[in-house]
Amino acid sequence: MEQYKNLVFSVCLRLTGDYFTAEDITQETFIAAYRNYESFDGENEKAWICRIASNKCIDHKREAARRLIPTPDDEMPQETSVSSNEPLDTAVCNDLMEHFKRVCEGLPDPYRGAARGYFIEGRTAAEIAARDGTELKTVQTRIYRARQMLKTTIRKEDLLA
Repeated sequence: MEQYKNLVFSVCLRLTGDYFTAEDITQETFIAAYRNYESFDGENEKAWICRIASNKCIDHKREAARRLIPTPDDEMPQETSVSSNEPLDTAVCNDLMEHFKRVCEGLPDPYRGAARGYFIEGRTAAEIAARDGTELKTVQTRIYRARQMLKTTIRKEDLLA
């Protein structure tokens, strides 16, 4: 693993174009290589592990393409009207949103603005980058990291409640 980690990561990064996806696929590659090592014929280990990495990237792209296929309108669930609990549902939603805003405001500075713009204001990463005069990739990374921090914070709060 030490010998080929940079090579596998660079192959995955080149094939996916996404740093975080490449990290995940690199891990999956080494897990697959470990599980299937007994079937390896012993020749050209470097090519063997690169082939596993490229196959994992191809599988990832296929899965992503399947997720993007639009669903016909008749298969989409119809929005149902809220029953007599409408004021209660509205109050609960408002309370949850206020709590979420407070958690977002508690994030460290570079992530706070990205989280506010993306999750609360509903802006795209490109809009946030243009507004702040920041590189798009930087904003995407901040959104990703803010999401991870929010997940961790909210899970901890659920455990304490």
